[in-house]
Amino acid sequence: MIKRDEAFVCAHCGRHVPPAGRTSRNHCPSCLRSLHVDVVPGDRADPCGGIMDPIGADVRTDRVSLVHRCRRCGAERRVRALRESVAHPDDWEALVRVAAGAG
Repeated sequence: MIKRDEAFVCAHCGRHVPPAGRTSRNHCPSCLRSLHVDVVPGDRADPCGGIMDPIGADVRTDRVSLVHRCRRCGAERRVRALRESVAHPDDWEALVRVAAGAG
């Protein structure tokens, strides 16, 4: 894993996303979408570049993990949702909708 905590503009909703401040951020905290750009987290080595849609979430007592699927190639990845102790945490209502299958 390569740590990258950079600002970006969401390719799906257009929101400016600031750095998380504590850990790497790889998805928009508002719409929860990401880009398929990594082979290994943070390496930016995957040429696909497709939008990764949130298709599910695993909710556990200590964390929430998002499941993303790439619109372009169909690859699926799991990423940790950012909830506490980060600047601009993920939108809780959006996480609940994804976990309920209404993403």
